[in-house]
Amino acid sequence: MPTPPTQSHFPPHLTLTITPPSSTSTSSSPANSPNILLLLHGIGDTSKNLSSLARALNLPETTVLTLQAPTPLPFDLGGFHWGDDITFSPAGDLDMDSGFTRATRTIIQEVIIDTLFGKCGYKGRDIVVFGIGQGGMVGLEVARNIPGFLKGEKDAGNGNGEELGGVVSIGAPVGLSGKVSASGSGSGKSRTPVLIVAGKEDGGDRSTAVSAAGVRRTKEWFEFVEVSRYKRRGDGMPRNAEEMRPVMEFLARRLRSYKGVPEGSIELS
Repeated sequence: MPTPPTQSHFPPHLTLTITPPSSTSTSSSPANSPNILLLLHGIGDTSKNLSSLARALNLPETTVLTLQAPTPLPFDLGGFHWGDDITFSPAGDLDMDSGFTRATRTIIQEVIIDTLFGKCGYKGRDIVVFGIGQGGMVGLEVARNIPGFLKGEKDAGNGNGEELGGVVSIGAPVGLSGKVSASGSGSGKSRTPVLIVAGKEDGGDRSTAVSAAGVRRTKEWFEFVEVSRYKRRGDGMPRNAEEMRPVMEFLARRLRSYKGVPEGSIELS
């Protein structure tokens, strides 16, 4: 059984919060946590703001790590971002697709390989990434680039599996910066399962970042891609049990749990 991570396991420059497994299951305790859910916030947010989501997910046998992006937004806008640069859309909004080389390297090397694999004994299949907006793009970058980072580990006899347990991306496909693999791996499509959740697409409507082209781009990099669309316009977190159900069903399939997802855990406020 892996050792559940604590703050002391991680490099001190990382800002994160750790939520232990749900106490609703008798088998769920800090000492019995075969799963890691890595929560990545959207542009302009913080890890602290996602602590309520980590608790509301109510997942048994799962430790939730809420990681904060490394770079504060400029101009006193508040919050943090994952991008290599700050870019703006033609409408003047912050563009979440701004390259993620540094963030991807930090998460793969320092969080996953050095800490969760090296210090805690987890394997790739034990880790599911849940990203919102820009955090979803980063999660997809992590999943598709980890094989290249692990090549040296495998050559040294320390392979932990190239695929992760899964990626849930709320409102984001693989970005345009994802046309080229940062890892240099030519190993083909990733076998990490992906669920993308987004608003409905209405032809030329720009109310969703998950366009048909974005879905095609994601499927070029991942072998297993599901897309769940709301009946309403607009991306962002699910607003009710119906919109959250595909996420919880995906987590129930991908997380290792003898108890399953607790009844009622799909309700978010």
